[in-house]
Amino acid sequence: MHRPFDDHVRPHPSASEPSGPSGPWLGATEPDPADVDPVVLGALLDRHGWRRRGGAAGRYTRWTPPGPVTGGTSLLVPESRAFPDCEDLLGEAITALVRSAAPSAKDVLVGLTVPSDEIRWWRDIPLGGPSGTASWTVQEQLRSAARQMLLAGALAARERAGYYGARHRRAAQALLEGVLVGPAPGGRSLTAFVPVQSGRALAVRLSHALQATREAIDYQRATGGTEAFDAAVRAGVSRELTEAVIALVRGSEGARIALEWSPAAGVPQDCAARMEPVEFSPGDLPALRAAGARYLQDEPSVPVRITGTVVRMRRSGPRGVGTVRLRVLAGADVPHVRVALDEDAYRTAGHAHLVGLPIRVAGRLESRGGFRRLTDASGLVPVPVDEAERDRLMKSLQENLDFFEEAGEQEPDEQHPC
Repeated sequence: MHRPFDDHVRPHPSASEPSGPSGPWLGATEPDPADVDPVVLGALLDRHGWRRRGGAAGRYTRWTPPGPVTGGTSLLVPESRAFPDCEDLLGEAITALVRSAAPSAKDVLVGLTVPSDEIRWWRDIPLGGPSGTASWTVQEQLRSAARQMLLAGALAARERAGYYGARHRRAAQALLEGVLVGPAPGGRSLTAFVPVQSGRALAVRLSHALQATREAIDYQRATGGTEAFDAAVRAGVSRELTEAVIALVRGSEGARIALEWSPAAGVPQDCAARMEPVEFSPGDLPALRAAGARYLQDEPSVPVRITGTVVRMRRSGPRGVGTVRLRVLAGADVPHVRVALDEDAYRTAGHAHLVGLPIRVAGRLESRGGFRRLTDASGLVPVPVDEAERDRLMKSLQENLDFFEEAGEQEPDEQHPC
């Protein structure tokens, strides 16, 4: 069974649940002062609203947390590593950040530990709870829309398409493995920290795609033409992205997304040093829905030659045509496909399954249904494998017998070919 998408986005360390022990955030609770660039620390403090309040000119600067000055945390940050006490000052500043009650202190520590591009979402919603809190539903809407948008960016970083369906999902979710997400107080906003090393392509593509989406909506509302959405596919716009924006805006008075580049990694090529927030309103929803429907309708089927193992078989009688479900091993970036086969090909698929062999078949991966169906199937043949691989496939089958039985209860017309 596939893990929910939310499993691929790690919680922020300031959230109630602890961060996981794997990925780039391992041991990331406190950065080493020897690895901290004071210029990067100053840039992160400025980004997150800390205030610069003088200091010794040319030696260090003093920073205080956002909000009114009440005599709390104060950081001394050296201007460079040229002074003998630089590392001591950095160590004291990091310790103060770790102990600080300011929510932004955790964000600064994340940016110091792993160079990350920061993506922020805001929703303009009325907050009826005490002390400006949001309802559970409002929080879930924001988090779900953010997940969808990150996935759309990851898909676009993999390949440009108007509609992906089931294609590239595993690779896109793997790209999100190291992303850290932390909610801001009040439920109106959310921040994702995307590690530069693994996720910069996602951040760059998403920034271009959001701006192209905004421009295409403006063009359609001004002229009535939809051709701008066709051109926007090259920038990374897709049905998945339009659905994510719709989910973000729906039920709100408006929403906006901003992206800020990691000061440690610098600005990527062909990107502005500062991306102004991209804003969407409820008035944009008709154009977004029309674009999504257009992408769904226009994305063509894809010719493929798939190698996979048979996991289910179904036909209405003992003879004739039937349908098999394949777990894809190679040839298409989807986890499973259904294939309609004539009697001879169906029998060949059943024999291959019984002896633990995968099959290879050519056809067209149909966009209808999310690229989960192969049509015009031809040339089905068993694929020889060595004994070790065959044993592995048979063991995998035996380990998943419970899955087949459960599926059989839900879909009684699909039968195991025994």
